[in-house]
Amino acid sequence: MIDQHHGKIYIKGQDVYALNNNDLAIFRRRNIGLIYQFYNLIPILNVEENISLPVLLDDKEVNQARLQEIIKTLGLEKRVKHLPSELSGGQQQRVSIGRSLINNPAIILADEPTGNLDSKNSEEILELLKYSNKKYHQTLIMITHDLEIAKQADRMIKIQDGKIFSDEEKIK
Repeated sequence: MIDQHHGKIYIKGQDVYALNNNDLAIFRRRNIGLIYQFYNLIPILNVEENISLPVLLDDKEVNQARLQEIIKTLGLEKRVKHLPSELSGGQQQRVSIGRSLINNPAIILADEPTGNLDSKNSEEILELLKYSNKKYHQTLIMITHDLEIAKQADRMIKIQDGKIFSDEEKIK
């Protein structure tokens, strides 16, 4: 059998290849925030509960100051007790972003985070992601088919037919 792992990947000083499956699942929950195109909110949980879910799954106490900061930053103060079905698409995506930020992860993976939104909401979501990237010093990896969105990144890697086609870094 050929070993497919070449090299090591360190996140917050931890070699992720050295972790067993259980520890890796916990590590991902604590250090990697996920934002999906289709929100993946729990329908019976309100805004506050959906955002807090990763902390609650870890059986930890929610940092209320951080939760309130995220809610305020996302402009959801008046919606905290609403269920996902009572929110617009843009608000649901904000909740998804809040959930990805609650553990202050080192990396945020965003899969087409604006794919289901109109242009105004898309622009607002992109601004929130850029703000989070700068404020919390998080690495943001975004998958998108929208070239205009991709052009806003510090680095753009184009993949074609499963292979890296180009790798461009913005000059700062």
